[in-house]
Amino acid sequence: MSASPLVLVVDDELIVRNSVDSLLRSVGYRVKCYEMPLDLAQDQESLAEADCLILDVRLPFTSGLDFQQKLSEMGSDVPIIFMTGHGDIPMSVRAMKAGAVDFLPKPFRDQDMLDAVGAACSTRAVAKGATQLEAELKQRFSSLTPRERQIMDMATRGLMNKQIAGELDLSEITVKIHRGKVMRKMMARTFADLVKMAETLARTQISSTSQ
Repeated sequence: MSASPLVLVVDDELIVRNSVDSLLRSVGYRVKCYEMPLDLAQDQESLAEADCLILDVRLPFTSGLDFQQKLSEMGSDVPIIFMTGHGDIPMSVRAMKAGAVDFLPKPFRDQDMLDAVGAACSTRAVAKGATQLEAELKQRFSSLTPRERQIMDMATRGLMNKQIAGELDLSEITVKIHRGKVMRKMMARTFADLVKMAETLARTQISSTSQ
């Protein structure tokens, strides 16, 4: 069985930390609480595993919004829910534009918090699934020979076996054999699956080169 979602909570008020911790644990979440952003920043393992971060806006020595930016610079993409007793519209807009998934004023209703955490964890699950799929596709693609990669590229761009054979100076039967190997190594059930895999790999390559 997979572990339940991990939610991190950063708030300098003990009563708030305890309240959120109790609420989330009551419905099955794993929870880790921190008094200061620095405490969380030093817990890289939990940050990498986390499915959601609940972050107070007003904290000693820094603001939750500044810490949100620091997390982004660190490469963290954990969904963030902000909570504050001093929220205003500009603050909310800045948080949401920077990637926050929700913004809850204190005191918040229990159900509002549960709804926000549920949505954030769902978003995280989708992202984790997509990342895992991309990693698996890259691993499968790396197992192809240079010729198989060439033929996969040409086939998924719409070229027929006869056209591929002509361009590569191969026999049509040789192209068919290579295509069969490509299908097996990429674990594609249909040619349509292979086309989708090629599109995913292409998007991943574009994303990595633009960073």
